[in-house]
Amino acid sequence: METSSLNERLDIKLRRLQPLDDASLASVIRAALVEFGADRPGFAWQDPELDAMSNTYNVSGHLYVVAVAGEIVLGGAGFGPLSGVAATCELQKMYLDPSARRQGVGWRLMGLLLVEARLMGYRWVYLETLTGMVEAQQLYRAWGFLKIAHPLGQTGHGGCDCWYLKELQGPDLLGQ
Repeated sequence: METSSLNERLDIKLRRLQPLDDASLASVIRAALVEFGADRPGFAWQDPELDAMSNTYNVSGHLYVVAVAGEIVLGGAGFGPLSGVAATCELQKMYLDPSARRQGVGWRLMGLLLVEARLMGYRWVYLETLTGMVEAQQLYRAWGFLKIAHPLGQTGHGGCDCWYLKELQGPDLLGQ
């Protein structure tokens, strides 16, 4: 499917992750990890929950949202508590199929997740990424994430080399 005509042919909706999405979502995530050279130890590739993410994100303090066009899962993003850091959640597994990129889907996902994280009582959102994920980093900075010099907490993803943090307060929460 051509990226430029995706929104013209399909209405992309955001909704909470469901068990029926698990296999498709795992496939999208693994494909993105291969694309960016992160299909190795130190990245989400090895996360035990990757094939059953609905179980992981169906607990208090967690949320995962998928982007779907009809019945097709195009990717998603979520958050959960950052182990070892109070009042902080970690943005987790934000990956989109190439056909859904540059369509505003990432922007919509981020906006929804930041609001929900704040409503759940988190004060900070932390994330880890790779230098090569340039477009993702542009999105993070556009939402007010600041690059930090070192990783925080215990994420289990020692392969990442870029770290960002955003405080969840103030009128700029919605990126305006």
